[in-house]
Amino acid sequence: MSSLPLVSIITPSYNQASFLEKTICSVLDQDYSNIEYLVADGGSNDGSVEIIKKFSQRISWWVSEKDSGQAEAINKGLKRARGDVIAWINSDDYYIPGAVSEAVQALIDHPEAGFVFGNVRVVDRHGKILNHITYGDWGFRELMSFYIIGQPAVFMRRNVLEKVGLLDSSYHYLLDHQLWLRLALTSGMKYIPRLWATAHYHEGCKNLAQAAEFGKEALRIVQWMEETPAFDAYFHPNQRMIRAGAERLNGFYLLEAKEYSAAFRAYWKSFLLRPATVKQEWYRMVYAFFAPLGLDGLKERFIENRRKRLN
Repeated sequence: MSSLPLVSIITPSYNQASFLEKTICSVLDQDYSNIEYLVADGGSNDGSVEIIKKFSQRISWWVSEKDSGQAEAINKGLKRARGDVIAWINSDDYYIPGAVSEAVQALIDHPEAGFVFGNVRVVDRHGKILNHITYGDWGFRELMSFYIIGQPAVFMRRNVLEKVGLLDSSYHYLLDHQLWLRLALTSGMKYIPRLWATAHYHEGCKNLAQAAEFGKEALRIVQWMEETPAFDAYFHPNQRMIRAGAERLNGFYLLEAKEYSAAFRAYWKSFLLRPATVKQEWYRMVYAFFAPLGLDGLKERFIENRRKRLN
């Protein structure tokens, strides 16, 4: 029997056949030997099931049946997971070689941390690198203010997850962030400045196809924190910063959805609450204001500025 901690990795899947095999291989080809891999497919009809069957001898458990969405699929896996360390990787994302070994070692080195997180690279559907997302040594306060960490590069301790419970299936866009908040309320978190995962940015991903919905859930999470007694000591002293963070995130995604006027209003609310919150995104706020006027020169400058930030 291996002395290495068992790591349970879950992949929720639905009609992502063009990415799924790369996702599966990124798990199965890790250099960490003690992995339990679970795949919860939502009844795909695009060839995903055939891909899963191709690797079924190396997958610990899998199912393909209709579900209510990503949260239910992940929760199916979480209920069956036996590992001391748990993570999930979506069916259009993939791990960097060595990521699991590094994450396990990070948890060993930082026993105070209930979960660890690394950096994420963003690519288009053809594999072209769009962005390298590096985070910071963030904690509970930053999470409450909607500093978003990359879900594909998060690894959790099973015992901490058991304390806070499964994903809340009423969330569809920021379901991971709501879970991180519950975990961080109970335990520490630790940033590891290493690249652990790659996320695909494509026309079918929720960040693009349903961008306008993310801000709504951010505002809903604010209300949830305000109404949850366990957050009382943290929420009220920081509520302007928290609300400003939610409005900034709302503005960001509304701009991605090309809802320019609504994006500017959200950014303006964030500015009024706490000017420092939108300091790094001033150019997006300006673009949201002028974009409806069709100022092509400003648009080109905005795109170029964004391209520089991504690279």
